[in-house]
Amino acid sequence: MAHMKTDTQTIVVFDLGGVLFDWNPEYLFRELIADEAERKWFLAEVCNGEWNIQQDAGRSLADATAALSAKYPDHAHLIAAFYDRWTEMLRGTLDEGMAIFEALETNDVPVYALTNWSAETFPYAWDNYPFMRRFKDVLVSGHEKLIKPDARIYQLMLERIRKHHPGAQPEQLVFIDDVLKNVDAARALGWRAIHHTDPAATATQLRAWGLPV
Repeated sequence: MAHMKTDTQTIVVFDLGGVLFDWNPEYLFRELIADEAERKWFLAEVCNGEWNIQQDAGRSLADATAALSAKYPDHAHLIAAFYDRWTEMLRGTLDEGMAIFEALETNDVPVYALTNWSAETFPYAWDNYPFMRRFKDVLVSGHEKLIKPDARIYQLMLERIRKHHPGAQPEQLVFIDDVLKNVDAARALGWRAIHHTDPAATATQLRAWGLPV
């Protein structure tokens, strides 16, 4: 049954990595660092999430690589590989997350994306995964130089949504993200939000809110 379009229509905003995309540095670094303890140290202390998210916030990959290589010169070849071979960390889409996306879109629920993603690596996903063009809009942190959970990026997402849905209110938005602090930030702004740790649980919550998944 098609979702009826009304003035109070629910709008769903997806995070991408961990919800729809299977991205993990382990996929590459298992090949480059055979020893598990050494690999875990490298990904926790050198090319870690805090470093990577600065690129999502707009820092260039070249600057990021140079700065970290200066700090860890003995690991410069591995640091360089992080972005030189970045595409090897992206293993395609997540079937269960995509099933939720497909069900919503098929039933005419407006779908958007709000992602922390480098402006330099995002084009690879855009060019190689045609489903991305089916979102009404995709807000990429690296383009805006803002990252979740900064409230300003959610406010910008709402402004972009209002170009298609004038008068849309925060309570009409459902946000799905695998990072709890990003979910909490959305809730603080009046959005409904789901901490996506289990796709079945996400689907159950969406159904509880009347969405056709």
